[in-house]
Amino acid sequence: MADQAQPNQINIEISEEIAEGSYANLAIITHSHAEFVIDFVNVMPGTPKSKVKSRIILTPQHAKRLMKAMIENISKYESVNGPIKDLEEVQLPLNFGGPTAQA
Repeated sequence: MADQAQPNQINIEISEEIAEGSYANLAIITHSHAEFVIDFVNVMPGTPKSKVKSRIILTPQHAKRLMKAMIENISKYESVNGPIKDLEEVQLPLNFGGPTAQA
């Protein structure tokens, strides 16, 4: 018997370039009545300018599904690894990741 996909399954492929991913430490979210736009940015300390690494555009329904999936996955992560601290709770040195500024 031939290998047949289940009726509700989706066959998803990923290219090597996309599979490498892009690091982002900032997400900027904007929205209109029809869509949510999430810009993922990699902000490096000591660098005056940062570029958007990826932009994802979602319908409001998909944005809400993403939010629910993130809440569920963070809960699963924390049940194994402990609570994730908010950035406000993490004390970073002022010269994190770059040379110390001089006047």
